[in-house]
Order: sequence, then structure tokens, then C-alpha cells
Amino acid sequence: MQEFLLGSNEYESFNKHGFLVLRHFAPKADLEALQSLAQQQLANPEQPLELEAAVGYPGAPTDATANGGNTVRRQLGAYARHPLYKAWATRPAMVQALQTLFGNTQVFLSQAHHNCLMTKFPAFSSDTGWHQDIRYWAFQQPQLITAWLALGEEDARNGGLKVIPGSHRTSFSKEQFDENLFFRADLPENKTHIDQAMEINLAPGDVLFFHCKLLHCASRNHTDTPKLALVFTYRDSNNAPLANTRSASQPEIALAPPEPAPTVLRLI
Repeated sequence: MQEFLLGSNEYESFNKHGFLVLRHFAPKADLEALQSLAQQQLANPEQPLELEAAVGYPGAPTDATANGGNTVRRQLGAYARHPLYKAWATRPAMVQALQTLFGNTQVFLSQAHHNCLMTKFPAFSSDTGWHQDIRYWAFQQPQLITAWLALGEEDARNGGLKVIPGSHRTSFSKEQFDENLFFRADLPENKTHIDQAMEINLAPGDVLFFHCKLLHCASRNHTDTPKLALVFTYRDSNNAPLANTRSASQPEIALAPPEPAPTVLRLI
């Protein structure tokens, strides 16, 4: 089995670009078990769910009664939904990677954000505009990391993610975002950033780690096969959620730290 012992090179790359891809991060047996579980769960979806119709993004059904109105966008509460999801989110290799990217501090899993099986079904999936995930999160600092496990191929054809490298380090004005906090593609100053975008192509078992301020977007699924990803979000011990907000609405999971590293770095 391939070892993933991240160090200063990965830390520096993540801090510079706002994302890091680890290829074949999921062992083959774990990946196959998670793929099978995801298919079973979606064959008879149970609440809590987020439907495409609920978000109203371009391409989504207009409402729950429309054609495709019951199309699932996210199967929520993954951590508590099944032991296999829990085991993946808390596996030692995941904790080690996150601890390195955060700067060798205690890591916590948020059950209030992401914590889901993310789906894009053919025909009724939607386009998600440029945005930063921190737009609807409330923490002491805008410093969280999402770990996105591809359960299948991800590219431009089926709605794979696009990112703007380094955008997590840029200070944007509120006027550069619309009323729903999407980055406005119609502004010349924003187009300069969008022109730097790159596609993130993932193979099954690859994991994308990305900063909560990284601008990213995704198109709808133009293939005949559903796209599935298991997605969790984490924070470090110095960045608690703000009281009485959605971010504090669910208990967090403290992850057992690996052996302490000799050098303490800090996430930008």
C-alpha cells in the first residue's frame, strides 16, 4: 500500500496554490467498499438529503414537482450515516495529511458542513458558479480544509471542479460578489482571475484537499453516468465555530493526532 507522509513541500504547495491532489490516496479495497456503499445508499436515498431543485442553480429542476425534481444533489450526514464513511473520514492517513496542511495542530471534523456524498446525476444536475466555501460558514478564522474523495472519474465532461490557484490568498471586495456571494464573472477585474482557472481531473481514489477561500466552480454532468464524491470538511484546534451559528449546530469530531512533528508551521 502506498504511504502518504506529507512534509514541508506539500505544505508549501498547499499554502501557495490553495489545493493539493494526492493520487491513489484511497487503498483499492477501501475505494471499492465506498463505491459499493454509495451505490446502495443512492438506490434508496434516505433523509437528510439536499435536492437539486432546492438550490435552484442553472440546470436544476425548477421545483420538487418538476421532471427530475427528486434528483439528489447531496446525501447529508455521511459521518453518522455508515461506519465505512466514518472510517474513511477519520483514517490515520487522512489525519496525518490534514495535520501537516494545517501546521501540526489538533484536527476536528465538522459535521455541519459538507459531511456528505456529493452527486451529479445526468440530465438534472446543475452549474455551480465561482464561489468560496467560507461564504456560508462561521468560524473564528477563514481557515478550513475540505477533503474531496473521487469515487469515479472527474473531469470537465461530468462536472469536475475548476479552481483558481492562489485565490485563497487574495483579498476581494464585497462588490466582486453578487447577492448570493458568487464571484461575478461579468466584472473585468474578476475575469483576470477567472482566466487563471484550471481544471482538476481526478481518477477514482484520488483526493483533492482545498482551502475554504479557494475560488472554485463546476458545470453540470454532460455524461450518462452519475458522478460521486465523498466530501468532508475539517478545521484545526485554533479555529472554533462561532456560537449560535449553523457552523456550531452539530457536534464536531476530534481526530486522534498522529505522532507530533518536530516543526510547527501555520496555515495561511
